[in-house]
Amino acid sequence: MIHWVYAFIDRPADRFGRACAFWTKVTGTRLSAFRGDADQFVTLLPDGGADACLKAQAVAGSGGAHLDFAVDDVAAGACAARELGATPVFAEEGLEVLRSPGGQLFCVVAWEGEKDRPRPLVAPDGTTSRLDQVCLDVPPAVFEAEKAFWPAFTGWPDRSGSRSEFHLVEPAAGLPIRILLQRLDSDALPGAHLDFSCSDLDADRVRHEALGAETVRRGPHWIVMRDPAGGTYCLTIRNPETGGLSAP
Repeated sequence: MIHWVYAFIDRPADRFGRACAFWTKVTGTRLSAFRGDADQFVTLLPDGGADACLKAQAVAGSGGAHLDFAVDDVAAGACAARELGATPVFAEEGLEVLRSPGGQLFCVVAWEGEKDRPRPLVAPDGTTSRLDQVCLDVPPAVFEAEKAFWPAFTGWPDRSGSRSEFHLVEPAAGLPIRILLQRLDSDALPGAHLDFSCSDLDADRVRHEALGAETVRRGPHWIVMRDPAGGTYCLTIRNPETGGLSAP
């Protein structure tokens, strides 16, 4: 059973400090102490006594995002993933890194009692937002395999998204991060990015730009942004309380 989910913000090591400064501001969090032999891991801590659901990692390459699933028994959880087609990448006490059938990296980690989801961030103008989704960018050739794997591994219900290229895997009540599969137009390498739900799309765009982000392009109900470390993410017009799609 998956008790908690973390979204990881993966950014290049030479721009990691810049990324951490930006992501704490747009999520209303503060940094924990850095961890790892090169201080490459940090947790984004919410206020108000809620449990963290965001972490950041300094990586080689351009970065992206990945998911950590917290369970009672790491070995059993990783074994279940392998039986469904995941391949092992790395293991140590309390952690196993795997790759989904379509090539997405994810981790199975030990649950440490997390249970209280942070509240949405309320901006000074009263609009709200929440980083609540990891979008897996999936090449067409492996889209069906990913659609089968993620609901089976998580045990979460899935359904078609608002457009034909989207497929949603919805978490159990109280979990902080959901999964969106997005079928790419071409056979590019798989990747992942982070999505915010926003009560007012343009209000958040302006706020993020003021903190150093750039607008890349606008979609039907989302805006693609680039953070100061060069990573892309999306603002989406969804209800930050429920995650459901709002009218654009």
